[in-house]
Amino acid sequence: MKAPATESLEAAETLAIQALAFIAEEPERLGAFLAASGIGPDAIRDAAREPGFLGGVLDHMLGNESLLVAFADSAGLNPTSIARARRSLGGKQWERDIP
Repeated sequence: MKAPATESLEAAETLAIQALAFIAEEPERLGAFLAASGIGPDAIRDAAREPGFLGGVLDHMLGNESLLVAFADSAGLNPTSIARARRSLGGKQWERDIP
C-alpha cells in the first residue's frame, strides 16, 4: 500500500498532466502558456521532464481565472482542488506582497 503523501503527489501530477492536455487542446491556450513559460513548442516534451514543470502548469492555470474555471468545469472539479494539487507538488510557490 502506498503512503498517503505518495498517493497525493501522484494525484497532483496526474491532475497537472490533465491540465496540460486541456491547455494544449486549443492553440490560443497553448500559445498563451508557451509565451508565459518561455518554452518553445518543440521543447515542451523536454521541459515536462524537468522538476517543477508540472507545478508551473498549475501555476499558469491558477493565474488565469477563466482558464482555471474552464478546466475545473471540464474535469468536473472544484477549482480549489487545483490549488491543493499545486501545493502537493511542492517547489517554489510565490507569495503575494501583503501591504
